[in-house]
Amino acid sequence: MTTTTPDHIALGMTDEEYDHVVEILGRTPMAAELAMYSVMWSEHCSYKSSRAHLGRFNSDQPWVVVGPGENAGVVDLGDGWLAALRIESHNHPSYVEPYEGAATGVGGILRDVFTMGARPIAVLDPLRFGPLDDPHNRYLFEGVVSGIAGYGNAVGVPTVGGEVEFADRFAKNPLVNVMALGILKREQLVLSAASGEGNVAILLGNATGRDGIGGASILASASFEEGDEAKRPNVQVGDPFEEKKLIEACLELYDRGLVVAIQDLGAAGISCATSEIAGNGGMGMDVDLDKVHLREHDMTPGEILMSESQERMLAIVTPENEPEVRALAERWEIEASSIGVVTRGPQLRVFSEGELVAEVPAASLADEAPLYHRPAERPASLDAVWADTPTVPEDIDVGDVLRILLDDPAIGDRSWISSQYDHMLFLNTVVEPGHDGSLLRIKDTNKGMALSTDGDALRTWLDPRRGAARIVFEAALNVAVTGARPYAVVDNLNFGNPEEPEVMWQFIEAVEGMAWACDELDVPVVGGNVSFYNQTDGVDIYPAPVVGMLGFCDPMPERPPRLDAAAAGMSIWVVGPDPEHDFAGSAYDRVVNGELRGRPADVDGDLGRRVVSAAATLAFEQPVLHDISTGGLAVALAEIAIRSGVGLHVDDLSPAQLLDETPLRFIIVGEGEELDSFAPVRKIGRIGGSDLDFGPSGSIPLDEAATIWRDAIPRRMA
Repeated sequence: MTTTTPDHIALGMTDEEYDHVVEILGRTPMAAELAMYSVMWSEHCSYKSSRAHLGRFNSDQPWVVVGPGENAGVVDLGDGWLAALRIESHNHPSYVEPYEGAATGVGGILRDVFTMGARPIAVLDPLRFGPLDDPHNRYLFEGVVSGIAGYGNAVGVPTVGGEVEFADRFAKNPLVNVMALGILKREQLVLSAASGEGNVAILLGNATGRDGIGGASILASASFEEGDEAKRPNVQVGDPFEEKKLIEACLELYDRGLVVAIQDLGAAGISCATSEIAGNGGMGMDVDLDKVHLREHDMTPGEILMSESQERMLAIVTPENEPEVRALAERWEIEASSIGVVTRGPQLRVFSEGELVAEVPAASLADEAPLYHRPAERPASLDAVWADTPTVPEDIDVGDVLRILLDDPAIGDRSWISSQYDHMLFLNTVVEPGHDGSLLRIKDTNKGMALSTDGDALRTWLDPRRGAARIVFEAALNVAVTGARPYAVVDNLNFGNPEEPEVMWQFIEAVEGMAWACDELDVPVVGGNVSFYNQTDGVDIYPAPVVGMLGFCDPMPERPPRLDAAAAGMSIWVVGPDPEHDFAGSAYDRVVNGELRGRPADVDGDLGRRVVSAAATLAFEQPVLHDISTGGLAVALAEIAIRSGVGLHVDDLSPAQLLDETPLRFIIVGEGEELDSFAPVRKIGRIGGSDLDFGPSGSIPLDEAATIWRDAIPRRMA
């Protein structure tokens, strides 16, 4: 005897969620309605497991123009300039099809930014993969980087930064997060709230096909199992040339004042765009699916509504402006179809072949989504993990340790990645990839914007609250060493299965840690993304919150610090607290010992503010500033020496002091013997010679260190 799976179960809904749909409608839902609720109430679209905790983030600062809830956050840069920023994940699609998954992740995040009226000017790519000694991990790594390069370069937006981690738990669940930044004048700002009864909804861009049905909304809302690679048809296919035309056409629409509201079509496609743009404005909409330009002409209403075909926008325009909008689209060689009309509301009505196939309250697709308070429980195993405190032997040779650390692909030269990206498009890039933060000029002004993305999954696994807080301070320091003050944060919260109490505990603790750190720095959180169900074959990823930090400087330093600006005779200082023997989750314990143990040190909020402020000030005075993070002082000094092509000498520091990863510290290399700072500072050495000479603690020839560092990724990818 065979049993038939109920439609709502097949679409990923629970019985309780289905019953709530029946309650909202007062009847049994039609097939298209059920499809709409299934995608809009998916984890990816509704945040039903995380919404209860995201209110902990504060966005209440006077320079915030648009906070969470819109397509992108927007902040005020003064003199009429605004910046729009957003971060998103495309994790599961990138495992199924790495090139297209990553490429369409770039396309989607760019649309989030130019939907606000901004011209996208930068992309960053924080990534997580399994170890590169595995051929499949190399395949995923190569495919994702190629996809980001292929789309970003073709669409004409520079990829100016990012970061990468490698760990076993990312082998079957890589993380592909993408951050984008755009810039606009205040009068160009556009929001996604429909208004004006009788206004027309125009679908712009690519034709709608079956590519992407159940893509981001469904793939990102359930755990993976063996064989899910076969879900390639669910991954969207991108067209960067179409996106480029769409960007230029939309920016012209905004400049000419032809748009009342606009929404991009990402996860959940037409279902999401029509319901959100109507619901946000307290309006309704009548939609005719027969007017949608299609790539495949035998699609059902549910398929048309759920499709996640790329490079599509939904614009609300007045009837009198409709001919001009159509003419503009034709000039840019973009298809345009008038698919709906704004109504008094609140109903979203969908028609196909003259029949009513859906009639739902527009706002219910978002506002009535389930909200779960899932149980959370601290893992009992952490007690033993915290009790096992790692140490560094006093008799080791730091030169030998560097031979191992610099060969780690998460520490070694990342230009194998960044060299595939065009980071000089628009000629705005002042400090390029490869430094702590990237710095962009705002043309025709003396203002600058710094960007950094940072994460630390292994340390966050050890202590989610402390680990996440440290990520925020590291990101702040990474923009400060370019001369910028931390200005706004977007976050990408990548976690395992939220139905597991230990994963939910990790999530809540990480949110608390990040929120506390942002409050300590007075940095608003203007948007973000939650990616749950990063679990394959029952194994959850390491918790991997990622912070995207925007820094702002007005004016910019005339000569921003660079890692390659050290010269013989310069002095080396360290700013920040004395080392606290913090080796929990350190590169030394992870790479050399193969261990993940201990409890990371906490951060001092007051000291953190002073250190970040000192860095932003000293960046106007000193040629080299460098954050001390992975690998401690030894790796940070090696990176400066390798990039500058000159050796260094440091004396009177033990191996433990050189490898310690106590947070809130940075290096200064500059002229003179004295240095003023309102944070703790001490001189530790001098630039010169042909070795990395740590005195009694060991040494390594600079040329050897440079070769190991530069080959860390290429030799594995050969």
